[in-house]
Amino acid sequence: MNPLPSPPDSAQSSAQTAHSLVKPGRYTAQIDTEFVVFLIGMRVNQPWAFGKWLPVAQAMGPMIKTLTDFSQYLKSAIGAQAMGPMIKTLTEHPEKGFLGAESFFRLFPLGIMMMSYWRSFEDLERFARSPSEPHLPAWQAFNKAVGSDGSVGIWHETYLIQPGQYEAIYGSMPVFGLAAATEHVPVGRRGERARERVKSAG
Repeated sequence: MNPLPSPPDSAQSSAQTAHSLVKPGRYTAQIDTEFVVFLIGMRVNQPWAFGKWLPVAQAMGPMIKTLTDFSQYLKSAIGAQAMGPMIKTLTEHPEKGFLGAESFFRLFPLGIMMMSYWRSFEDLERFARSPSEPHLPAWQAFNKAVGSDGSVGIWHETYLIQPGQYEAIYGSMPVFGLAAATEHVPVGRRGERARERVKSAG
């Protein structure tokens, strides 16, 4: 039996880079103020209807790229070197209130989701309603291209988190999620058990 071929150098480099980002041990997130978790996603109900869902995905792209690029900027020491105009705007205007984001893709049924963190509901609402931000054009494009014909589903969920009313744990993970958006700390600082972490933040 022939041995499997070695991956190309670029693949090996990517794997090594990904592994180097892993933080061995157990960590949690630390934030002492209220914050907002906002989930937004799209589900393709009729995969054959390319003319319906592809424009929606393309319209959502700038919004997701804007927020996820900013999240990567916060997590990467070299982010400032690749910072685009939109990222520059966000970093120069912290009053926008965006803290960070993670994005996810599902092959079947085809769908995408973004989980983002915000300083307040007011900041999130301002971003969603402003004509100068990428969310409103994406929403308008969805209504124009799809409306309510059922070919594409779009959804969001919003959670307003009061101080201390959260807990998280990350075991042998890169800096991720709420910890990436706020502060990444050893789990022992806030308690080994979930109940202890909730109490310690309260």
